Amino acid sequence: MSSPKSLHGVNYAPPRSFKTVLKANLKETLFPDDPFYEFKNEKLSKRILKGIQYFVPICQWLPKYKFGLFMYDLLAGITIASLAIPQGISYAKLAELPPIIGLYSSFVPPLIYAIFGSSKHLAVGTVATCSLIIAAAVQQKVMPEDNMELYVGLFYTSALISGLLQTALGVLRLGFLVDFLSHSTITGFMGGTALIICLQQLKGMLGLKHFTSRTDVYHVLRAVFENRKEWTWQCAVVGVIFLAFLQLSRYVRKKKPNLFWVSAISPIIVVVAGCLFAYFFNAEKHGIAIVGKLNKGINPSSIHLINFSPEYLPAVVKAGIITAMIAIAEGIAIGRSFAIMDNEQIDGNKEMVAIGLMNIVGSLTSCYLSTGPFSKTAVNYNAGCKSQMSNVVMSLCMLLTLLFLAPLFGYTPLVALAAIIMSAMIGLMDYEKAVHLYKTDKFDFLICMVAFFGVAFISMDMGLILSVGLALIRALLYVARPPTCKLGTITNTAFRDIEQYPGSNETPGMLILKLGSPIYFPNSNYVRERILRWVRDEQSLENSQRNEIEYLLLDFGGVTSIDITGVETLLELRRCLAAKSIKIILINPRLGVMEKLIATKFIDKLGKESVFLTIEEAIENCSFSLNSSSQAKREELEIA
Repeated sequence: MSSPKSLHGVNYAPPRSFKTVLKANLKETLFPDDPFYEFKNEKLSKRILKGIQYFVPICQWLPKYKFGLFMYDLLAGITIASLAIPQGISYAKLAELPPIIGLYSSFVPPLIYAIFGSSKHLAVGTVATCSLIIAAAVQQKVMPEDNMELYVGLFYTSALISGLLQTALGVLRLGFLVDFLSHSTITGFMGGTALIICLQQLKGMLGLKHFTSRTDVYHVLRAVFENRKEWTWQCAVVGVIFLAFLQLSRYVRKKKPNLFWVSAISPIIVVVAGCLFAYFFNAEKHGIAIVGKLNKGINPSSIHLINFSPEYLPAVVKAGIITAMIAIAEGIAIGRSFAIMDNEQIDGNKEMVAIGLMNIVGSLTSCYLSTGPFSKTAVNYNAGCKSQMSNVVMSLCMLLTLLFLAPLFGYTPLVALAAIIMSAMIGLMDYEKAVHLYKTDKFDFLICMVAFFGVAFISMDMGLILSVGLALIRALLYVARPPTCKLGTITNTAFRDIEQYPGSNETPGMLILKLGSPIYFPNSNYVRERILRWVRDEQSLENSQRNEIEYLLLDFGGVTSIDITGVETLLELRRCLAAKSIKIILINPRLGVMEKLIATKFIDKLGKESVFLTIEEAIENCSFSLNSSSQAKREELEIA
């Protein structure tokens, strides 16, 4: 594109075509990371190979894989498998599913993720939060004791919907939508969910046979005390012992990070100890319930259980959408966090596709929703994993478990599973983060608390909706009330906000303002009124401090775009200031803004002589005009 010479070095080239602008905007929206930069200047065969490696990451890392790396991945895979077995059974029981489904869900999804996933640290498995969300939604339509086959089928259907949505978001490069789940929202949501999950485990810890299907704190505590005649002291004693052991192992890991494996294997130790206790001491006769029969065998097909009946579809769609967003937000955030530790990056959209595909395949092979839980990923990282092969090793360990060891875990006491879940959930209640939010940003703290209390006392979906809604209101306020500031000089070339630097000097006869956002229809009126207020305040100062303004300098460096309403606002502002003999000067308008101002003839009306590249040039030019004007006035007075 040509750059014709013009006044003050400003580029007044003709606006780009609509096609060029659209292409550039779509690229920045959908491909901000420019994922295909490696394809440039390559032969067709090389592009095809790199394309396959891009979309199927295993084709990139597996050919370079060395046996020396496998020893690390073998140790990491076995370690996370020892965590996956008790967690799988526990979270399945939390969702009131047959425990074997929890083991199924740690077999197939990790294999799919190892093929399509780009994070070498992420360890795949089920999570308590999504388990409870799906259970709460499905139980509005059917209870597990009434029709277990339908209940399980709706779980698979929800996982399929989540997988399809996650895959679509990744393929369409819409990963930015997940960013609407702010860190404050996720912190509060996880904390609230952890609280109600902990309270729900009182059913297993106390040996209750009757309980509520509601998830809020009030109904859970009410069910606990209404059924206090069912409390079993034997369950409580065993549960407290297991919970104390698990928390002790977490404490050891916190104090001695190199002993991370103590915390990693503690859940499987609890399960094994619980199985031995239940088998040799006939725990059931003492009121301690066990998991029950677990059949050998790998995942059967579940295609015939997928149910899109209109009667149940609203519930599973709602659960599918909510858990899809939570699963990818959690999985991508965790994957990125551990990648940063090794100075690496992962592609969020590729991760969405990988998580989506593993949930699609999983839903058809008797698995429910999976993602990358923090606890398992942290163990995988600390165990020294070097690639996605650790997920393959974990999957093979689960295969051996399903083929040979599954029946043994049928003796697992439910109180042991309750203790495992409670211990994991206590770690999710990040009160230190909440305190940090309170000290640093009160509005973020409010968003966090709305999510926490909404989840804890209303419902999980309502708590999430309220928190996201509040975060969006905050974002809209930023759009509708963009920042503006008055600039003063610190040195001859440094212009800074006078509120931040009170000692900065003003320029006589000029008011310099910096605009820091796009000018759109939601904020155009505010921008106009705020600028006029700056002018009014400047002119209303006492005579000793008054700055007789003749030029309003608007620094447009932070204005990334402008719409027609914004242009009309500038025209109105120009007319208002012209009535006060104040001239507008534009400084450094961006490419897109300049194109719009040229296309709407605003530049012609303002005059090219009123547009500059830098504040210094604008001040120098305006100062010359001010001096000439002052000289002319003095001469007029002398003649008079």
